[in-house]
Amino acid sequence: MAENPIYQADKPHKKIILGSQSPRRSELLKVLDIPFSIRTQEVAEDFPSDLPHSSVAGYLAKKKGLAFLPTLAPDELVITADTVVVADNHLLNKPATAEEAYSMLSLLSGKKHKVITAVYMMDQHKQVLIEDAAWVYFNALSPSEIAYYIETYHPFDKAGGYGIQEWIGYVAIEKIEGSFYTVMGLPIHRVYKELSQW
Repeated sequence: MAENPIYQADKPHKKIILGSQSPRRSELLKVLDIPFSIRTQEVAEDFPSDLPHSSVAGYLAKKKGLAFLPTLAPDELVITADTVVVADNHLLNKPATAEEAYSMLSLLSGKKHKVITAVYMMDQHKQVLIEDAAWVYFNALSPSEIAYYIETYHPFDKAGGYGIQEWIGYVAIEKIEGSFYTVMGLPIHRVYKELSQW
C-alpha cells in the first residue's frame, strides 16, 4: 500500500498536536491522513486595540501557539489557528449572545465580507505563521431566516456568527473568492504544503 507523501512510517517525523477545540479544524486536519492528537491551553483571546483588523487572526494564532512552548517536547509540532471576519470595517469575532449573532448576520446580509484565518505552526526550533483570506458574498437574509439559523445552530463559537458548512452556507452564500476551507477555519492546502517542507 502506498504511503502518505508527508507521513512515512519508517522515517523520523514530528508528533503533530492540534491546539484547538474546534471540531471543524479537527475534521479538516484528518483529511491529510496523518496522525495527530488534540491538546488545548487556556488563552485569553484579547489583543491590542490599535492592532489592524488584518493582523488580529495572526496575533491570536501566534498567542495560542506560544502558550504551548513551555510544555512542547522536542519531537512535537503544534498547530494553532484563529479566524476573524471583517465587514464594513467592523471586526467580527465570536458572538457572545443570540442578540450579538443576530446583529452580525444582519450586517453581513446582502454584502461581501472578508474572512481571515491564520495558522501558527511551531516546534522547538522553527515557527511559521500562515495567513489566508477569502471574500464571501452573502445574499440578503430575512429576519426570520437569521433567527431560524441562530436558534437552530447556535453559532456562538464561530467568527462572524456563522459556519459556512451549515444551513446558512447553503442558502445564503452566493460565491466565494478564495478557499472554502479558509472560511471554514483552516486553510488546509497551506497547512499541507508547510508540513511537507518541515
